[in-house]
Amino acid sequence: MSSSLILRANLPRALARRAALRTALQVRSTSDASEFKYVPGGPIYKGTVNDPTSFPPPSRVHGSYHWAFERLLSAGLVPLTVAAFVTSGSANPILDGILGVSLVVHSHIGFDSMVVDYLHPRKFPILGKVATWTLRTATVATLVGVYQFNTNDIGLTELITKVWTA
Repeated sequence: MSSSLILRANLPRALARRAALRTALQVRSTSDASEFKYVPGGPIYKGTVNDPTSFPPPSRVHGSYHWAFERLLSAGLVPLTVAAFVTSGSANPILDGILGVSLVVHSHIGFDSMVVDYLHPRKFPILGKVATWTLRTATVATLVGVYQFNTNDIGLTELITKVWTA
């Protein structure tokens, strides 16, 4: 019963506020209408958001080809790793070399995606380029090191086998 009394007391005030607000908005809209003319379909701004986006030209190293290569490499590493450890690394140096190169390329693609995502050139123009070239240099140095290790030493799979059994 007391809630209905509160409602009856506050309802006329709320209605009066709404009516005053509506009147103020109508007055404002009529004064604004004289300053600006209505354009059917809205205004069209040239040189900003209404311009079409220019798309980059298709490239075989980006987009779906790039994505498919990453997935194929990742899926291919599973049987390649199993095959390298089932057979002896010294008996199959070509398989050992393919495993070493595949691991380095897989790591490079992952780190490159991270650099591209988090050190974008628009936000970090200098640091992004430095990180990209540092990654490329480290990848080439790692490939040279894997080649040297596989040709002049025991090889990648033999090393992992010895570490695993030690």
